[in-house]
Amino acid sequence: MDRTQLADFLRARREALQPEDVGLPRGQRRRTGGLRREEVAALAGMSTDYYSRIEQQRGPIPSEQMLAALARALHLNLEERDHLFRLGGHPAPHRMRRDDHISPGMMRILDRLEDTPAMVLSRFGETLRQTRPAVALLGDETRWTGMARYMVYRWFTEPASRLIYPPEDHPLHGRIFTAQLREAYAAAPAGRAGEIVAELRTISAEFAEIWKSHEIGLTHLDRKRFQHAELGAMELYCQTLFDPDQSQVLLVFTATPSTPSYEKLQLLAAV
Repeated sequence: MDRTQLADFLRARREALQPEDVGLPRGQRRRTGGLRREEVAALAGMSTDYYSRIEQQRGPIPSEQMLAALARALHLNLEERDHLFRLGGHPAPHRMRRDDHISPGMMRILDRLEDTPAMVLSRFGETLRQTRPAVALLGDETRWTGMARYMVYRWFTEPASRLIYPPEDHPLHGRIFTAQLREAYAAAPAGRAGEIVAELRTISAEFAEIWKSHEIGLTHLDRKRFQHAELGAMELYCQTLFDPDQSQVLLVFTATPSTPSYEKLQLLAAV
């Protein structure tokens, strides 16, 4: 670990960003450019003291998870992220399509959607980041670990994951999630998709039965029905933006103005 270079690199990237670049208000009392340490720490989900010690060349070696969080908070591209890992005492991740790294461009878009339910998913259905309204709508889907990180896995193993959708829509959702997993599996059967498939076929008879049908090409409708625990039924449109370099997708949920669903969407901040 190169403490000096790590501290200098983080400081340089922090000072090169403006609050507007990461979806934060500038405020009237800001006298200098760049982000503050506490802002970077909040964006990365760590304490200000922990981040400050890294910049002050103190503290323990940051874990890979911490470095990945800092890379997202500072909107680093892949080359910069590799460099950050090396300075932090870890080998750079293998040069392949990395599912956990959101491109700076996608991050900038997401940062400007803070008042809208929006989220970034990997090609395996892992939620990488959500806006606060998306958490209010769907729950915190970034908290899961292990196989439960993937929506298709939770769908067939965690009954509570289905409660956000009306029961009559459950069979179709299960088929769509399975068809999407099959596409990823066909591209790399020995990779992560293969691990998910093998696990689900062992523990879920429902998944095993749907898997045998070999359905492909199923996609979610643009208009989706939700059953929110506090706000009730909602019909939302789901727009998607695909990042081919990272094989990730940005989902944005909207509602037709002047409809009950639109009014409920405005209440998500209160929820």
